[in-house]
Amino acid sequence: MESLHYLLMKTHTVLQRRIVSRAAGLGLTPGQPKILDYLLRYGESDQKTIASYCEIEQATVGSILLRMEKAGLIARRRREGNRRSLFVSLTPEGEAAARKLMQVFADAEQEAAADLSAEELASFKEMLNRICSAIQKLPEP
Repeated sequence: MESLHYLLMKTHTVLQRRIVSRAAGLGLTPGQPKILDYLLRYGESDQKTIASYCEIEQATVGSILLRMEKAGLIARRRREGNRRSLFVSLTPEGEAAARKLMQVFADAEQEAAADLSAEELASFKEMLNRICSAIQKLPEP
């Protein structure tokens, strides 16, 4: 059997390719889906928090957000009393795109887990959460 690293990498790559391809049909570029997902789930947030949650470098998030703002998907503004951070929120167009994207995610996940029972899928998700938590507890290299 292949290593855990290889299996996780390959699974992620195959699933991500399907999602990015379908998201492109919605006019989205790579990087935008996870930001739309985050903003739909958690609402307005600052760029640093978005970058951290999405596991993207802050500079990269900045360029993705600029394209999203130009496309009318998000709005950025400063909050009273906080001149340093820009806060990002979905526009109505961005919320509509994010809701369509949720169906793309659901379809891709359903296809990926088609050969698993509900119990197997729940167990697998729990194991992935435990693996992720264990890795996040390790000191940075």
